[in-house]
Amino acid sequence: MAVLRLFTARLVCTYLAALAFVATCCFAQTDPGVRGGAAGAGGAIPGLTATQLGVFNSALTTFQQINSVFGNLPGETGEGLGPGFNMNSCSGCHFQPAVGGTSPFVNPQVAVATLDGARNVVPPFITSNGPVREARFKLNPDGTPDGGVHDLFTINGRTDSGGCTKPQTDFGPPLANNNVIFRIPTPTFGTGLIEMISDSTILAFKNSNLNAKGQFGISGHENRSGNDGTITRFGWKAQNKSLAIFAGEAYNVEQGVTNELFPNPRETQGGCAGLGHPNDNTFESGTSNNPGADVIQFALFMRLTAPPTPVTSYGNVSSTSIQNGHNAFVQIGCALCHVESMTTDLSRITALSQKPVNMFSDLLVHHMGSTLADGVSQGNAGPDEFRTAPLWGVGQRIFFLHDGRTRDLQQAILMHDNPGSEAVIATEIFESLSPSTRQDILNFLRSL
Repeated sequence: MAVLRLFTARLVCTYLAALAFVATCCFAQTDPGVRGGAAGAGGAIPGLTATQLGVFNSALTTFQQINSVFGNLPGETGEGLGPGFNMNSCSGCHFQPAVGGTSPFVNPQVAVATLDGARNVVPPFITSNGPVREARFKLNPDGTPDGGVHDLFTINGRTDSGGCTKPQTDFGPPLANNNVIFRIPTPTFGTGLIEMISDSTILAFKNSNLNAKGQFGISGHENRSGNDGTITRFGWKAQNKSLAIFAGEAYNVEQGVTNELFPNPRETQGGCAGLGHPNDNTFESGTSNNPGADVIQFALFMRLTAPPTPVTSYGNVSSTSIQNGHNAFVQIGCALCHVESMTTDLSRITALSQKPVNMFSDLLVHHMGSTLADGVSQGNAGPDEFRTAPLWGVGQRIFFLHDGRTRDLQQAILMHDNPGSEAVIATEIFESLSPSTRQDILNFLRSL
């Protein structure tokens, strides 16, 4: 730590003098782009028993099922879609670079808008080559906080709508009033390991390296459950406690499917509740290998999915560049928030018990400044606070930041430098580095 503090102190004192140099060479380096080759993700975590592996494979199938309203359309055997929805399957949103990941190269929301005769108009913020997005409103019409998800589409006009005529949300006025913010899907790889990290481990890292964090202006705090007080850790603002809650909420919000965790419909318009609630329930779901309801199978798939596998070289990028980038990443302070590794607690699932979690995140929420603020509070996370995004798998992600506003990894880093952000100093030190060192850092990140 003494070496880190000395290096940090020298850089903090000299980075301003280097900004003139930055102006001429800052953009000489480039994001290597989405790493090619094998996905290195999407399979079962090593060490599962034969029974657990069977459950994983069954849950993987359920995660990919396509929902319709009554589950009776060819190829759309899941039931409960709508009346409002953003997508019709989990894997539609979580697909890159494999099932369980994040937004794919081609956004499936464009096609699902008019699938089976639906009469939806694709909103302007949804494009074929853009990220899968959900839309939230910052404020209600009376000026009180909203923050909730507003469905992009409805089942109106679908051949299986059952006569439901719910109108599609008109995003025009909220967009004109700058009242709409977006979120993109978070990858689910390795999340079973994240779920098994103890609260005490997270707090220990929070309370470590305090002198160095103080020099960088880094604070950060945990988000917590309002009832039992334990640390929540899933979602862009670490607002969800467990993978089951994460799955249940997403099933209801993104597909409109009521379930045993979220049994009440979001929409109560007459004529739009053809199945009764909860649509997804233990007694009408599951398979012989995995008799649980869909949401439990979703949670099991995520819990038993292996974390992404990093590479030691790729394309024209050497192992030396990757190692140099890793060293610089640590030295300039990025690892103070993007903690490289934690260890799981004891788990009844041996494959998850006392295992390293090389996710590059402290799972805390931090102020990210006015440019990145979305104006939404969730739990203890305020309008400009976000969970430190885990970086494992970033080499094969297409879109970055909570709303997918950029495809350029370097641009995502530079956007951390804005008023009120805890990452200002680390980002400006990054900008002050030589072009070759910055390129090494980008190469390292794309190796993850």
